Amino acid sequence: MQEDILRWLLVVVAVLGFLSMPLIATAEELKSPEVKSKAADPKAAPAASVGEKKVADAKAAVVNGTVISRDDYEKELGRAQQQFFKMGKPPAEKELNELRKEVMDNLINRELLYQECQKKGIKADEAAVEGQIKSIKERFPNEAEYKNTLLKMGMTEEGFKTQMKREMCIKQYIDKEFLEKAKVDEKEMRAYYDAHPDYFKKPEQVKASHILIKSEPGDDAKKKAEARKKLEEIEKKIKAGGDFAALAKENSQCPSAAQGGDLGVFGRGQMVKPFEDAAFALKPGEMSGIVETNFGYHLIKLTEKQNETKVSFDEVKPKLTEYLKQEKAQKDLKQYLDKVRTTAKVEILVPEAKGK
Repeated sequence: MQEDILRWLLVVVAVLGFLSMPLIATAEELKSPEVKSKAADPKAAPAASVGEKKVADAKAAVVNGTVISRDDYEKELGRAQQQFFKMGKPPAEKELNELRKEVMDNLINRELLYQECQKKGIKADEAAVEGQIKSIKERFPNEAEYKNTLLKMGMTEEGFKTQMKREMCIKQYIDKEFLEKAKVDEKEMRAYYDAHPDYFKKPEQVKASHILIKSEPGDDAKKKAEARKKLEEIEKKIKAGGDFAALAKENSQCPSAAQGGDLGVFGRGQMVKPFEDAAFALKPGEMSGIVETNFGYHLIKLTEKQNETKVSFDEVKPKLTEYLKQEKAQKDLKQYLDKVRTTAKVEILVPEAKGK
């Protein structure tokens, strides 16, 4: 979804990600899932109902005199809830109560940090903000699609830019006051590496080539039989001494045919199950029998097998340094916010978000 592009960038720069998400994350983990927007459909009448205006104007919390709207709270909660739905299950009541409190805490913490930025005169660089927005727009097919996506998310272009400035300002403050000050020595890194051996395992992988003759799941028995027979004839040629790569280039109906059927290196979970099982069962140099998948019929030749290994300390050290620095910064930031909360005037106006 195009909405994911905008949400992803805001999650990357938002302190919400710093406070509650793994700090070394995959790109996919950093993407916020699809959320059902509260914005009106573009084709619908633009005027909101009285009830909708009341929700938009309602207060969720007040932080040192600054209002966090009920609308912003509901949107953040909706995005957080989608994480559960993405995993195939709605949050249980206990999980939902914890989620409400966590979302509220994050909104309050972000506001406190932004207020600190204002006190220190920290401002987001205009050129950097414009550059980020430009890079986002380039991911859309056209300007209209970009604006339409903002509308679906309940945001204006100016509102999106304002939010971007705010979050980039907070990130700049966190980087300077916490991340840059976090120090990690080699002894700490070695201790972490030795204490978490499973984190640094490189799983078993194989390198294989294949020849594919396509057959769709909806094909009738006759078409399936014809596809299989064609691959059986190719199999006979290979067993008679024919070159696998040459026959793949000539006959395979997969894009890999141009490379002689070479699929490169892959691990478990990257191919469909029947294909994976057959490939990992082979020894280097061996060819499988005919394997049927949803894509059709395959002959698989294994060229290399890499056993499970442990990534060396020296190899992982650069990433481990950054991870542990971020972990320290995260801990220091939490302690700082806990301290600030004791003197800040914070009023939570959503009872279910107060927690026990």
